[in-house]
Amino acid sequence: MRIHAPAITYFDAVRRARSIREAARRLNVASSAVNRQILKLEQEIGAPLFERLPSGLKLTAAGEALARHVIVVMQDLERARQDIEALRGARAGHITVATVEGVCGEILPEVIGRMRQRSSSVTVTAITMGSFAIPRAVIEGEADIGLAFGLRRSGDLQQVAHGRFRLGAIVKPDHPLAKRKTVKMSACLDYPLILATPDLSINVLLEPVVSRLVRMPEPAVTSSSVELMRELAAQGIGIAFQTRIGLARPLADGALVHIPLEAGGPVWSDLGVYVRAGRSIPSAMASFLRLIADSIASREAAENR
Repeated sequence: MRIHAPAITYFDAVRRARSIREAARRLNVASSAVNRQILKLEQEIGAPLFERLPSGLKLTAAGEALARHVIVVMQDLERARQDIEALRGARAGHITVATVEGVCGEILPEVIGRMRQRSSSVTVTAITMGSFAIPRAVIEGEADIGLAFGLRRSGDLQQVAHGRFRLGAIVKPDHPLAKRKTVKMSACLDYPLILATPDLSINVLLEPVVSRLVRMPEPAVTSSSVELMRELAAQGIGIAFQTRIGLARPLADGALVHIPLEAGGPVWSDLGVYVRAGRSIPSAMASFLRLIADSIASREAAENR
């Protein structure tokens, strides 16, 4: 549905692509047509919308102000489109999810499968990134839904569901620490460690624990990949630290053991589900959010048991 002026659609495409040529390719129109619409907008507003840099186009202050309006318009238009489709008896739509890697191995496959059973016309795009990159993707309209660990509350985001999960050490079943019911970080220092890079929430959760240690950890491996850290732990390379989210299969198969971390009490990691604050929620997206919330709640209940 293109019921708004082309300038809005073209501006949004350039904002996302950071390039007029790439935006034109995605829109399947000539670059000159896109450029004309951007110049027309800039003339009407009386200020440049993009700063031309060697790395690509960057929004100016005026561009950012317009972008906030355009994101709302485009998302409201998508809701209207889905509502009209629903009146015709079709339950269609597209949902883009920005998510941490661990959720891709467990929660998202289940949720997408159940959503496709309800309506095969709903399509999904899943993008993996670190927790701290997800708010920007949701706020700027690059993703409809964000799933992230350990985010601080923000007025630009609405948390629609969350669950609390214990951070723990993951090791092979024959590791010397594997039989313990809980483990302290100080005990882990006697073995090779596999730690997360600063862009992952695991690192932030461990910072206050590590700061109280007499001896600072010297990791054998540092990685931004949750999957790599999990695989290295399964090979016996060292001790990694994760929640049980995404570990259901290796734990059930006996490839890994999860030992809750003890630091004067449990170390909790909150998994939250986020949308842009104030946005209207299309029906297909609302159903998807309910399925995610149910999946997180069931796993939280199982862990508490």
